[in-house]
Amino acid sequence: MSEETSSTARGTEASSVKRSSSRSKTTGARSGGQLGDIPQEQISHVLYWRFFINLALMLCDAAMFMIASAAVLGIRDEAQPFYTPRFDFTLNTTVYLIITAFIWVYSLRAVGIYHRHIMGDGYQINVLLVKGMVVCWVVQCAFNYFFNFDLTLTSLCLMVIAGWLLTMIERVITRMMITRGRRKGEYAYGTVIVGSPEGIIRTLKFLAPRQQLSYRPVAVCPIHLNTVTDAIESVEDVEALQRAIRKEWGSYLPVLEYSDHHLTQNIVNMNAQTVMVADELHRYSDNYNIFSVRMESMGLEIATVTSAADTTNHELQIRYLQGVTVVTQRLAQYTPARRLAKRLFDLVVSSLAILVSLIVTIPVAIAIKVTDGGPVFYKQTRLGLRGKPFQMYKFRSMVVNADELKAKLAEESGQTDRFIFKMKNDPRITKVGHFIRRFSIDELPQFLNVWLGDMSVVGPRPPLPEEYARYNKLYATRMLTKPGITGPWQVSGRSDLSEEESEALDVAYVQNWSITGDVVLLFRTVGAVLSHRGAY
Repeated sequence: MSEETSSTARGTEASSVKRSSSRSKTTGARSGGQLGDIPQEQISHVLYWRFFINLALMLCDAAMFMIASAAVLGIRDEAQPFYTPRFDFTLNTTVYLIITAFIWVYSLRAVGIYHRHIMGDGYQINVLLVKGMVVCWVVQCAFNYFFNFDLTLTSLCLMVIAGWLLTMIERVITRMMITRGRRKGEYAYGTVIVGSPEGIIRTLKFLAPRQQLSYRPVAVCPIHLNTVTDAIESVEDVEALQRAIRKEWGSYLPVLEYSDHHLTQNIVNMNAQTVMVADELHRYSDNYNIFSVRMESMGLEIATVTSAADTTNHELQIRYLQGVTVVTQRLAQYTPARRLAKRLFDLVVSSLAILVSLIVTIPVAIAIKVTDGGPVFYKQTRLGLRGKPFQMYKFRSMVVNADELKAKLAEESGQTDRFIFKMKNDPRITKVGHFIRRFSIDELPQFLNVWLGDMSVVGPRPPLPEEYARYNKLYATRMLTKPGITGPWQVSGRSDLSEEESEALDVAYVQNWSITGDVVLLFRTVGAVLSHRGAY
């Protein structure tokens, strides 16, 4: 860290970190406002790293597609080289494979898979790979139709699917390497967190268990907004903040003093590449606009920590009406056509699941009945689309009087104020119940709810009426779509999640729903069920 940056750092322990009495003099001498002042040698290695990582990924993706295409062409014994009667020339097989690989990489780039924030996110990678596969297939068909190559449609489909499978395997390996490196502090971008002390701690608490992400905090800048002058001011009392940072992050972080003219240069001098805004600077405000322009003009990236209520997940439309700018927003994914597509998806999946699960459900039903003679199915009132109540079906995994014992157990475990009552080693669960819960077999009857239209295969967790009565207005937005058998909470820890995390995942699902996302969540559910994580 440079001498100038060190002079802006403050700590709690006098023996290790002291306030610099000459800080104001040092920062006052900085010009810090010109693009030419950026020490390019300090950030150039980051740009080179980003370039070479993306180049390596593109080459690997291209190689996977070429291998897959060559295998399909060889197995299906397609005529080679490729002759086009329309233009009367022959295309060498190797050249053809290179062109198809280029189309594959271009398709992946078009859907945004090479963005640095995607590299460590398995869910986003899988979603974008599916989208890229569709784009590639369309472009490949158009390319072959234009040149009139003698290549069957079946071979084209198999080439794209095989390329997608190999690329997915390759991306799993590369993601593991990147994630492992980021946990060691590599392949990560130095990040300065700006916000109130409370917002800084919340952000660190979020980042601490997620070091596989691309953000590595290197300093913090506590600020507060003067409500009288509407000016951003630095927080002077940082001792409590440093203690909280040590608790959440495990070590102290330098504390930078906010300055209109010198903060940007100090951040660059620390070799940071990202400024993460935790709070205080509200989007579209004058303070935020001025702050972001200063940071971005010096080559820094702005990352904003948004709440689930933020409108950035909505589709924004900007219109100009007689000299006035009007911004409208909507959840564009909930059009009638997309709702119909989701319903067709639910009907197909639930019909197949009901037929296939008969092999399992019949023995399970017999085992439940024989064990204690009680009913096989458990019916419970849940709330569906727009709060409409319905009867949700499950295989009974608890004793017959489980609902009567719930209040007593909640009081004993201190969960009387929780939305969702979950308890490890719940004494109400039967022997058969332990087994069917472990593999989520108890939820198979819910496919009947899907077929009847009360639920969806993928969606938010179906709430109880008493839970809904306690929701705030934000979490009530999850009622905009049908509840699901599985969803983001199912693949993210299930019962291990806190109620706040579960609700936030549901709200994020509602705001970002897509058919492609549903397909990916469905495949991830299989892995979650087999891992038994959070199943109790």
